Amino acid sequence: MQSRWFPLVLLAAALGGWMTAELAGDWMWLDHLTELVRTAFFAALKMIVAPLIFFSLFAGVMELRNSSSMGRLGAVTLAYYLVTTGIAVCIGLIVVLWFHPWTSLPPLVDDPSVLGGLTLADARLIDPGDGSTLTLVSNLLLRMLSNPFLSLSQMNVLGILVAAILFGLAAALTVSEDSPLPKLMRDLAQITYRVAAWVLRALPLGLFAIAYQMADQISLDTATALLQLGAVVLGATAFHGLVVLPLLGWLASGIPPWRLLSKIAAPLITALSTSSSAATLPLSMQTAEEKLGVDRARCAFVLPLGATANMDGTALFEGIAAIFLAYMFSVDLNTTSIIAIFLVAMLSSVGAPGIPSGSMAGMQMVMLAVGIPLEAIGLLLLIERPLDTFRTAVNVEGDLIATLVAKRFS
Repeated sequence: MQSRWFPLVLLAAALGGWMTAELAGDWMWLDHLTELVRTAFFAALKMIVAPLIFFSLFAGVMELRNSSSMGRLGAVTLAYYLVTTGIAVCIGLIVVLWFHPWTSLPPLVDDPSVLGGLTLADARLIDPGDGSTLTLVSNLLLRMLSNPFLSLSQMNVLGILVAAILFGLAAALTVSEDSPLPKLMRDLAQITYRVAAWVLRALPLGLFAIAYQMADQISLDTATALLQLGAVVLGATAFHGLVVLPLLGWLASGIPPWRLLSKIAAPLITALSTSSSAATLPLSMQTAEEKLGVDRARCAFVLPLGATANMDGTALFEGIAAIFLAYMFSVDLNTTSIIAIFLVAMLSSVGAPGIPSGSMAGMQMVMLAVGIPLEAIGLLLLIERPLDTFRTAVNVEGDLIATLVAKRFS
């Protein structure tokens, strides 16, 4: 599907460039129409992000109710997921601080306020120019412990995350086994996934409007910067997927990295083709049992939980992409802001829906946390889907290696 978008984007850019150059009054209606479509598309993204985060994470945390009976397995699995996501975040942070080739090119805009103001200053974790770690910690605590209803209405991303985790854990420990609440939360999560899928189905139309409106800003330099972003993300993701995770699998199972990758090749190829960890889950279950020798009980616990909570590639991508967008749209960042970006990227990767482009909800959270205008995501959407396939494969790889860790240590 991705290949069909580029002619549409090129057509929109050509039309937008012609309109800007010729100022054809008879066609100004197209300018107004595309502006309306672009505004509606971004508004739809904002509309779905809060309920998507809350219900998907709440439902995912409630799945941990089984960990009380699984005991050591649950603890080992969660520890592994936290450690590998933390490693991915550190890789992204190191890479982007050393390799940021796009800074040799001019930003896309000099003033982000020209984009229409779809940014929520109250959602920022730290104000521009404030490098105080104390300020960051204070803001983190204030955002995390906010009233959950205010968090939902004000797009307080950390407040939504903490509320979903706390209430989800409380529900997992409190409600009885025959309670309808777990099924209700899963159903609500599926409903939000469906609405998100509807919004994403409008992505080609949204891309047309975005490319049309940005035609006078997108240039060869911008295309070069996007390619450089893709190269940096792919390089960091490849290092995590081809070096870090196989080494962890080797330490846990004794299977050499090259043999391990060959054993799990089928689900990785499926993840590459579908961009969906959820769609790959049945094959991952079969591969873990037949190729890796992990018993069904462990697979049934580790893999579904990983499809919700273990998103190494997503966390890595979101951090690097947010720093790229901050530069392209002239949003000032300092070291503390960069740390905040990767912290929120790590948190937002938990509970990300296992559907194509599902990480865009988390991407919005990261952007809002440091004041990047939401419209900036339009530029990222031009290259996001090809990158999505690779990070999904890394997410699935991490889940499969988690079964080996669980087999060894639980």
